[in-house]
Amino acid sequence: MIFGRNQGPIDETLSAVRTLDKETECYAMRADVADPEEISRIFAMVDSQLGGLDVLINNAALPFNGVMEGKYQDWQYILNTNVLGYMACTHQAVLRMQGNLGSHIVNIGSISADERGKDSSVYVATKAAIQGFSESLRKEVNELGIKVSLIESGLVGSDMVDEDPAAQRKKIDAMECWKLKTSP
Repeated sequence: MIFGRNQGPIDETLSAVRTLDKETECYAMRADVADPEEISRIFAMVDSQLGGLDVLINNAALPFNGVMEGKYQDWQYILNTNVLGYMACTHQAVLRMQGNLGSHIVNIGSISADERGKDSSVYVATKAAIQGFSESLRKEVNELGIKVSLIESGLVGSDMVDEDPAAQRKKIDAMECWKLKTSP
């Protein structure tokens, strides 16, 4: 099951899943993790369509620059999406995963939590929060048989970046550090 704020990417993902495996059922809905009522709708669908939960991937994130941009309401929406959405979805997932040994929560963070770049203090704050949340959550739920992983990626192609995909790919390809090096 997938969900997101924008119908276009949801439709693209559904199409990709159906192309890869015509037998797999994939449920989708438009929902915003910044809204507690939307989170209730998400997990009502989990219960009605899936009847349980083995894996949660928290991947909602909105970009934002420094604290000198925007206003309180802007920062609040970013925090609600990038931090509270993770926490609320995790809460709902743990309720369903208890006693299900081998269940797994995967939080998508960012290398920004450690790099802490200039003019990105609001985004960095949210990703540092996810880093701390994940480390503490692991200690909290491991005894319930639930694994927790944190993936902190660097530069990846994303619609969060205001740049066309070809330009993003060119920048990523230019980063030699990610390429597998082999001896001649």
